[in-house]
Amino acid sequence: MLHTVLMTLLIIVAIALIIVVLLQSSKSTGLSGAISGGAEQLFGKQKARGIDAVLHRITVVLSVLFFVLTLLVSYGKF
Repeated sequence: MLHTVLMTLLIIVAIALIIVVLLQSSKSTGLSGAISGGAEQLFGKQKARGIDAVLHRITVVLSVLFFVLTLLVSYGKF
């Protein structure tokens, strides 16, 4: 019973995580943009504003929840 509940939650969180990631706006163009964009974000030149900040926080929460649920499901001995 608990395994079924955890698997259902894991599927819901996975779908929500996919949707939230797809809703985020693109911040770079190609490989060169990814390298320079990462450096700018590391040094604080890019700031997330408005909905992008909210989506970023939701992504972090959902990814941590996904990781914890995956560990609980894979452990298997409740």
